[in-house]
Amino acid sequence: MQQKIAAEFLGTFWLTFGGCGSAILTAVLAGLGVGYTGIALAFGLAVLTMSYAVGAISGAHFNPAVTIGLWVGRRLPGADVLPYIIAQVAGAMVAAAVLALIASGRPGFEMGTFAANGYGELSPGQYSMLAALVVETVATFFFVFIIMRVTAPGAAAGFAPIAIGLTLTLIHLVAIPVTNASVNPARSTGTALFSGSAYLAQLWLFWLAPLLGAVAGAIVANAVRAR
Repeated sequence: MQQKIAAEFLGTFWLTFGGCGSAILTAVLAGLGVGYTGIALAFGLAVLTMSYAVGAISGAHFNPAVTIGLWVGRRLPGADVLPYIIAQVAGAMVAAAVLALIASGRPGFEMGTFAANGYGELSPGQYSMLAALVVETVATFFFVFIIMRVTAPGAAAGFAPIAIGLTLTLIHLVAIPVTNASVNPARSTGTALFSGSAYLAQLWLFWLAPLLGAVAGAIVANAVRAR
């Protein structure tokens, strides 16, 4: 269990540091920034690389919604759920703290503008709460569904991290304008803590929607499994 907790902590740290770091440190550079496409790719690459690095230890969840989904899908013992989630949230918080420390040296730095999730006035495209709820739920549904299918018995061995990383990239390409893209309560919590009370007040949605989507995704993934 100690090895699993360490793997989940490091994996979630890398996901938050790499994905949110690309938004906070790079995307803001006029004429040189990576833009939405670069941010989406950064999140996908973070999951892909760490899945290969520690997937054999913990299963490479890096996300409380994934952990809950795999538990519902009978892929994870119930005793592992809480330790995994604690490690994931801690990893995201430490990564967010490191990013805040690095970026605080830039004049006019506002972490929430680029890394925290929000709807309404806090949404990059000024999308409503309903739009945020729908996109986060649907995106997490397919994320967990795909994770369960590409790691199921009979799936092509060794390719799951690639499929999962590309899925997360696609999700961010769709969802960044709506919510800054989360599908990950730990990553949302870590950055919201350093973004101000307005983002913390909306954090409930970025736990509720991914968890609902994850549960539904796991149920459907089990229902359509190959004979």
